[in-house]
Amino acid sequence: MKEAILNMKRYIGTTTRGIRLPIVKKGDDLVDIVFQSVKNAIESENIKVHDKDVICVTESLLARSQGNYATCDDIAKNVADKFDGEFGVVFPILSRNRFSTILKGLAKSGRKLHILLSFPSDEVGNHLMDENKLYGTGINPYRDVLTEAQYREHFGKEVKHEFTGIDYVKLYKEIAPNSEIYFSNDPRAILSYTKDVLVASIHTRELIKRELKDNGANLVYGLDDILAEPTDAHGYNEQYGVLGSNMAGPEMIKLFPRNGKPFVDAVQKRLNEYFNNHFEVMVYGDGAFKDPIGKIWELADPVVSPAYTDGLHGTPSELKMKYLADTELKGLSTDEMEKVIIDRIHEKDQDLLGRDETLGTTPRRLTDLLGSLADLTSGSGDKGTPVVMVQGYFDNYAND
Repeated sequence: MKEAILNMKRYIGTTTRGIRLPIVKKGDDLVDIVFQSVKNAIESENIKVHDKDVICVTESLLARSQGNYATCDDIAKNVADKFDGEFGVVFPILSRNRFSTILKGLAKSGRKLHILLSFPSDEVGNHLMDENKLYGTGINPYRDVLTEAQYREHFGKEVKHEFTGIDYVKLYKEIAPNSEIYFSNDPRAILSYTKDVLVASIHTRELIKRELKDNGANLVYGLDDILAEPTDAHGYNEQYGVLGSNMAGPEMIKLFPRNGKPFVDAVQKRLNEYFNNHFEVMVYGDGAFKDPIGKIWELADPVVSPAYTDGLHGTPSELKMKYLADTELKGLSTDEMEKVIIDRIHEKDQDLLGRDETLGTTPRRLTDLLGSLADLTSGSGDKGTPVVMVQGYFDNYAND
């Protein structure tokens, strides 16, 4: 066994490194900053580069360098231009960072708001209530609509989020005193209060818009329609509006970045030319993974990666080594098993969809997987590594 291990030519597979950058400000040349920071990191640590090394840049850097910011007043004006009177806000997530500042802008529009919250949790897993308490109430979450008074009657005068300690119903009512809050998992419930609706969910927005329109809604917009028009007056995002935005102060949000493809292509060009190597580059936001304790699904951005170089298209095509070792190859010796697996990897098709030997592999896009890896590596606090270098991700057991 020891001899078989020592005969292996490589001992390291995928590695990730967080790369420190200076503080990025509006107007900075981010292409040059990322290039210089990656170059300095590689040369200072004597890192050997390989083709298909991936450089991942967090979306906040690109948005900040672009100055892609907007205020609550900007949101209020845009909303007031869209809605003449009161309107519904359907399925916003429970988040101070993601939604509270947007809500402040909605409230500043001067329109009365009818806010419909899903329960027992929002779209990304933040809970409004203890599911065990819900079970004993006789409330049918698939059918029933609760008022705020009924919510308090069943679940208490103060219901704090397990991780943040925030009572989000209380917080949202304080931010938007000109609102009524209801609880339902049927978006059509909002039509009992108003026919004009702003869909505030992230990943279900298109289906909900369609469902509301098909059931008699008058005006239907989404958060992706707010601050979506190009303007020199403030930040905007033509594709995502205020989706993917973050709080940047009590009265300001940083929007999801624009024009990501020219940026990643330019960074790739600089790195390839300098190192005589083929890098891939991507912009990443939230990783797509779920906390098994808090039940929070991390992906509050509309996509994991809004921009990436062409070599990152597609999904992995991988064999499940554990499955092969436990089934058809289980009678072989270690050396024989290793040889067969290496041969199978060399001979595998690029499209393995539906094959037994892929059972247990992760059927997700490369950029979703890499973005989740980068997000976990960079962290969300004070590590100061908003760029992540991933090496060996496209290698496999057959590579020397």
